[in-house]
Amino acid sequence: MRDDEISYLIGRISLKDRQAFRRLYDLTCAKLFPICLRMLGRREDAEEALQEIYVKIWQRADRFAPGETSAFAWLAAIARHHAIDVIRARRPVASDIEEAYDIADTDPSPEENSIQRSEGRRIEGCLRRLETDKASAVRAAYVEGLSYEELATRHGVPLNTMKTWLRRSLLKLRECLGS
Repeated sequence: MRDDEISYLIGRISLKDRQAFRRLYDLTCAKLFPICLRMLGRREDAEEALQEIYVKIWQRADRFAPGETSAFAWLAAIARHHAIDVIRARRPVASDIEEAYDIADTDPSPEENSIQRSEGRRIEGCLRRLETDKASAVRAAYVEGLSYEELATRHGVPLNTMKTWLRRSLLKLRECLGS
């Protein structure tokens, strides 16, 4: 699953291309389902949430901005936010206004959002300093959750080489982010 292919498919979906939607589903459902399952805890809830997530993807594909984030990260964010909405909907409505004050707001504040976007831009800038294949491996490992074996197969390198790529790339990223 390559991020540029997912990005292309999202663009086609924004034009209401059903074949692109089917292809995107086939490529990404196995990665989005575990996000739902981990957050919601029950398989039935996760399956239902996944269907609703793909409806949102169909409806919101035109909002995806390829230069701002990776395509899979955008999909994962939709999945996470939807799962959070499902969890919130499970909570009983507070019958007393005093109880409502005890419920913490889990959304990040505008300041936290700004800091996260700024950090994201810094990380993307540092990733651009890496060789393309190594940056791709780092993104796939830490955004998509691919294993060393999957990465080695994807990039056509031995397993130990992939481990070395990631270790050295993370050291370079740490150095870049520290300056």
